[in-house]
Amino acid sequence: QLQLVESGGGLVQPGGSLRLSCAASGFTLDYYAIGWFRQAPGKEREGVSCISSSGDRTDYADSVKGRFTISRDNAKNTAYLQMNSLKPEDTAVYYCAADLAPIRRLVSWEYDYWGQGTQVTVSS
Repeated sequence: QLQLVESGGGLVQPGGSLRLSCAASGFTLDYYAIGWFRQAPGKEREGVSCISSSGDRTDYADSVKGRFTISRDNAKNTAYLQMNSLKPEDTAVYYCAADLAPIRRLVSWEYDYWGQGTQVTVSS
């Protein structure tokens, strides 16, 4: 059974950092593009960052550029989202997604597999 499991969310003060992990089981992430998305209460799901299967290409939403970094470790079958300088507006449930392709855009309909999400709350 193909599964993605996010972890690393939590409560952090503004300006703080968190690192989210996305661990895959039941399949090998090597050939999958990975995306991170988030959804705040009352808002639509939005793309945050994505990375190609090889890890050589990344993309970020304008709202997180310079603060978030996406990466992957195919040997560990895991992808990451390092989030620095967090702001209250970053509060959301964060989801990782995967699709069997070299690369995908930051649009949710291009991804077939989704995790259950991890809550990130930025508040003082």
